[in-house]
Amino acid sequence: MYLARGSSDDDPYVWLWVLGAVALYALISYGLAYRARARRGSAHPAHDALHDLKDREDPQPPENRFVSRMIMLCGAGLTGFVAYLTSGAVRVLTVGLTVVVAVTVWAYYDHRTETRAPAQR
Repeated sequence: MYLARGSSDDDPYVWLWVLGAVALYALISYGLAYRARARRGSAHPAHDALHDLKDREDPQPPENRFVSRMIMLCGAGLTGFVAYLTSGAVRVLTVGLTVVVAVTVWAYYDHRTETRAPAQR
């Protein structure tokens, strides 16, 4: 009797990969926001960048949201495909590299298409 348990063939740590990707997205987004705030002459770029991440309440236009989600889904699909084709230490290395590249592209696209806030608050 399986009682809502997954197959033993599944990677039991798949949720760690997902949490790692979300944390990487947040870290890259923060870095991009910090860089933008520092270039625009903010007095406190670290503080302002943190508030920029927290205050993302403005929804993206539908076409930008669609492209953002397609980048996310294609990155996830490519990561799954790479994981399926490899095994062992090579899997960890290639999946990690694929995740870093996919999340970086996703975060960079979201950063470039968001509305800009003024440098001084």
